[in-house]
Amino acid sequence: MKIKYIFLSLTVAFVLQAHAQKQDEMRQVVEYLASQELGGRYPATVGDTLASEYIAGKLRKMKLKPIVKERKNKGLFQDFTYGKTEKRTTHNIIAVLPGKDKNLKNEYIVVGSHYDHLGMGGKDSGSRRPDTLAVHPGADDNASGDAVVLQLARYFKKVGSPRSIIFAFFGAEEQGLVGSKFFLEWLKHEDNKRVNLPKDKTGIVAMVNLDMVGRMRDNAMSVSGTGTSSGFKALVEDVAEQTGLHVTCIPDGYGPSDHASFVAVDIPVLFLTTGGHMEYHTPGDVPSTLNYDGMQQTLDFSKELISRLADMPMAPDYINVPASNKMSHAKFKVTLGLMPDVMGASSTPGLRADIVVAGKPAHAAGIRSGDIIQEIDGKPVKDINEYMERLSELTAGTTIPVKVLRDGETIVFQVHLTPPVR
Repeated sequence: MKIKYIFLSLTVAFVLQAHAQKQDEMRQVVEYLASQELGGRYPATVGDTLASEYIAGKLRKMKLKPIVKERKNKGLFQDFTYGKTEKRTTHNIIAVLPGKDKNLKNEYIVVGSHYDHLGMGGKDSGSRRPDTLAVHPGADDNASGDAVVLQLARYFKKVGSPRSIIFAFFGAEEQGLVGSKFFLEWLKHEDNKRVNLPKDKTGIVAMVNLDMVGRMRDNAMSVSGTGTSSGFKALVEDVAEQTGLHVTCIPDGYGPSDHASFVAVDIPVLFLTTGGHMEYHTPGDVPSTLNYDGMQQTLDFSKELISRLADMPMAPDYINVPASNKMSHAKFKVTLGLMPDVMGASSTPGLRADIVVAGKPAHAAGIRSGDIIQEIDGKPVKDINEYMERLSELTAGTTIPVKVLRDGETIVFQVHLTPPVR
């Protein structure tokens, strides 16, 4: 019994040490990519080049396969130029792990993240502080995803995979998913310098995208695309139970990140994110704000999820799911000026306000980030769908009661509604 106890203690200590090492490695990646010296990784800048070379260097050390031959150390780079008035040239960084199973190795899973960000911000940059010119480090968006994908590449290089895996770090995502769209277009054309890739997109059986996975709260994660293949929802829920995460499943695979490029060409997708926060698209998205324990949980979840995808006897089927994210597609007459918890992570009935924007109606009335909305205009709100229904019923210029729960206390605020900025 004593020997068994000692063995168990040593095993636990080894696991904790391994986790600490992985977290330290992820932290180092985030701190480099989101450093002030890289200037926000805007495409075709020095920071963008340094970031891509850094990622490529990590992949080369793992001895993963390049995608272009006869380019010496540039075989992992996929260059592209975009823009109508101002032309910019940047690249995707892509490496391949060939599959080990003779029957599955010609089927590919793409595991991706984007490495670019907003640079110095400013007007029309996508910054939430457009009047502030400062480095937007992009620690969560998306150095966090890059750090996890690099760990996934290292893990699968060590253990292998029945199917082939493409590890993709996309450029110019913030400019309209440019890099991921280019990658899929590139696969359509014959190129005798292209190696270790499927002949066309039909060889890709699934895409797993990690974007903003650095701010986990309450062990909660959102996974979109669970309806794009018939077995995905059950798979995600089973892996969530195994890894101890609270996962909200969203059926459709649309959204403002690179997975949308894949679902648009009928490839089933899974999009992992830990959601928004006040520092999103601001100079405040810095490495010290990240939850590295949470990133470890995301890594463990992703390892198991991708392992099961890679080992499925049959390729996932594709199901066309209409977009269900009402926040992106509905046109409302009013705005409260807040970002609700789309993951449903709160254990308390109602919908948590993750971000309440200063100066907007909810903030002016006294509602704050973290408040749990339970009623709007006397009608209940239990989830994101009821929240959107309530907004659709309201009219600008009116004042309505909003009941929230804050630290166990129920408070009713009078919110004067304004139209959204178009």
